[in-house]
Amino acid sequence: MSIRDTSGQDRTVSHTHSDSRIARKLPSRNVMLIGAASAALLLLGVWVVGAWSGGSRSVDSSRVRIAEVKRGDLVRDISADGRVIAANSPTLYAIAGGTVTLKVVAGDVVKNGQALAEIDSPELRSKLAQEEATLASLEAEASRAALDAELARATARKALDQAEVDRIAAQRDLERYQRGFDGGAVAQVDVAKAQDELKKAEIGLEHARKDEGLQGRGAGLDTRNKRLLADRQKAVVTELQRQVAALTLRAPFDGQVGQVQITQRENVAINAPILSVVDLGVFEVEIKVPESFARDLAIGMPAQITSGVGEPYPGKVSAVSPEVVNGEVNARLRFDDKQPPGLRQNQRLNARIVLDTRRNALMVERGPFVDQSGGRYAYVVDGSSAVRRPIRTGVSSLGAVEILEGLQPGERIVVSGSDQFGDAERIKIN
Repeated sequence: MSIRDTSGQDRTVSHTHSDSRIARKLPSRNVMLIGAASAALLLLGVWVVGAWSGGSRSVDSSRVRIAEVKRGDLVRDISADGRVIAANSPTLYAIAGGTVTLKVVAGDVVKNGQALAEIDSPELRSKLAQEEATLASLEAEASRAALDAELARATARKALDQAEVDRIAAQRDLERYQRGFDGGAVAQVDVAKAQDELKKAEIGLEHARKDEGLQGRGAGLDTRNKRLLADRQKAVVTELQRQVAALTLRAPFDGQVGQVQITQRENVAINAPILSVVDLGVFEVEIKVPESFARDLAIGMPAQITSGVGEPYPGKVSAVSPEVVNGEVNARLRFDDKQPPGLRQNQRLNARIVLDTRRNALMVERGPFVDQSGGRYAYVVDGSSAVRRPIRTGVSSLGAVEILEGLQPGERIVVSGSDQFGDAERIKIN
């Protein structure tokens, strides 16, 4: 058995007349292709030269934003979203440690002076009882000192009166002895002795008078010291009574219970927060202002506050934070006459603060070009190219920036996308 090969399938192919004609046409087609390629290269060269003459770099127009310089009123204002906060929302704290009994829950409407919670503090109540007992003892001592002072004054007065009587008696004896001596019935020595007794009585009277004054002053000082001790203790008792009364937390005004930070019958430490009360009558709006505008804010500036629908409500800036956090400054707005009805804590509102208005100012739409060059350069569009030109800018608002030098009304500049130009003096815009 033999294996067949492919020799039986092979056949001789001969060149035809048409194939020879195609072969003759190939050189002319190559000439045409070479000519087309040369023309394309020439056009490419012309385009490159034109692009080079029109600008050192080329960008697509869709990647930049162009705005026209014009004149108008430049209103410097600040628009921001704010949230409603209560102007008066204190948190009540525990005056002493103890077990708290809550009498309200979050959201309850309360009246001024209404009991909100009560703290059971046996330690504080016991201390008050001890201090009250000490006060009673000191009050008794002060009363006793006053009585002793009266007795001392009475004794001194009695001694003074006795000395006065002794002086009068000695005076009478001297007169009697003097008459007897004049009549020859009494000796001279008796008269001299009577004179000595009178002198002694006068000295005793003088000392009695001094003793009465000293006794009165001493008794008064002792009484005053005892009274001062009693008054000091009375102040201690008054303070403890205030603390015991403060164990019952009461609403400081008409409002609504905010956040309750403990549970019922929870044992808390001293100065622990219990709950907060919100004054529903006075609300403020807290906004965050970019750092670049914060330096222009001042307390008392007028503002317009809206809730998204309806007429705006006038207000004014009531507070500006002195610190910058994450590139922003917190500010508060307060309503002037009336506030929108039905406000709630953390409700979102829109606020607009007008800083000033510049009439007939040369301005252009605000864009990143101000921050990229510090407002010193701008790319002015001239046909299909943009040329770098030095300028000087002034104040700016959220939507426009004032042009002081370098541009004229009607000119167009690149306000966004110039960061891709680098430092090129001329840019081709396709």
